[in-house]
Amino acid sequence: MYVFVLNCGSSSLKYQLLDMRDERRVAAGMVERIGMEGSVFAYESSRSEKVRENHDVATHDQAIRTVLNHLADPEKGVISSLSDIAAVGHRIVHGGERFSSSVLIDDEVIAALKDCIPLAPLHNPANIIGIEAIMSVIPGVPNIAVFDTAFHSTMPPDSYMYALPYEWYEKYHVRRFGFHGSSHRFVSERAAQILDIPKDKFNCVSCHMGNGSSFTAIRNGDSLDTSMGLTPLEGLVMGSRCGDLDAGIPDYLASCVGMSFTEIHEALNTRSGLLGLSGISSDMRDLEKAISEGDARAQLTVDVLHHSAIKYIGAYALELGRVDAIIFTGGIGENATRFRGSIVDSLELLDVRLDPVANAVYGQETIISTEDSKIKVIVVPTNEELMIARDTLSIALLLTDARHSHGYAETYRIRKRSGGRKKSTE
Repeated sequence: MYVFVLNCGSSSLKYQLLDMRDERRVAAGMVERIGMEGSVFAYESSRSEKVRENHDVATHDQAIRTVLNHLADPEKGVISSLSDIAAVGHRIVHGGERFSSSVLIDDEVIAALKDCIPLAPLHNPANIIGIEAIMSVIPGVPNIAVFDTAFHSTMPPDSYMYALPYEWYEKYHVRRFGFHGSSHRFVSERAAQILDIPKDKFNCVSCHMGNGSSFTAIRNGDSLDTSMGLTPLEGLVMGSRCGDLDAGIPDYLASCVGMSFTEIHEALNTRSGLLGLSGISSDMRDLEKAISEGDARAQLTVDVLHHSAIKYIGAYALELGRVDAIIFTGGIGENATRFRGSIVDSLELLDVRLDPVANAVYGQETIISTEDSKIKVIVVPTNEELMIARDTLSIALLLTDARHSHGYAETYRIRKRSGGRKKSTE
């Protein structure tokens, strides 16, 4: 049974096809510069060499048709026909307070996603475009929405509320939502398996560090607190995002420099973080190279990120009370071994101890703490697509069973059970 996973941006899309009989990835790739000259199509499968082509792709419909044609191609494809695709899973960035878990998509769900556009104006419109394009190209195939925000729906009010006028929460949903939910969920479940601890008794600090970074305190398998907020701008220092900052800075910049709010917002998202502070790059590899050549600003930038990371780990350890594991994932978390080691070395107060030999491994599932470390430190490569595919398959099978057994009324109830956000006061 094949599941197609789609992550749609405003001018790009990433995709994977997984054979869920053994959870094996059989094809993957992306289409970039949709609607622009020089579109790039990339395709890789288990049956053929990598394909990279440049030809104009005008719309997301056309991009998806191109991808699906390659998947079913007699020579380079991996499926005999599009009917082999049992369901499509869509990564949706923001589900607001409406969705606490993955959900079967219908017109009502699409309308709810459109209501969430003000919360994620750069992401949700593109996600909706992908849904509508798939429905046009392969009608009748179940489409499942898997939300970045859903995993964090278990946070209590004291974690997600801002100390702002309460009516802003009531009227405009101004609160912390959190992101990277599929990643935090995947790596925490996998770490619990590695340590042979039941998922519902597992406490950890999950450190997703890449171009976008977020840390999550997970208690008994559920999100208790997370660093990103209403938007992905809050929290850790990131590749090009500033992370936490004084809310008075935008007003100060507006008065000093004459920048508009739009210009400031753009700068905070795309010209700040590692890139803005270093003046070199948003990529940790470039910064480490610059440090080796004696660049003081590059060293300062990595020091600021280090400070940001240990501050969150320490706070979340105190909040959790008992920590079974600290997990590193994402591009930096999985591969920046020296930086990762420096963080672990700074956690001596928590009786955490680094095994330097184990830590020298790149991008592999590894316990990098010593045997006598009170808290285990684990590197777990993330696999958000697999988590999306698992949720997609689960709901698709429920849908099939409902159609065979109870008809569409039961299907409707399945969708409702998969949707509504959990009340945090429960």
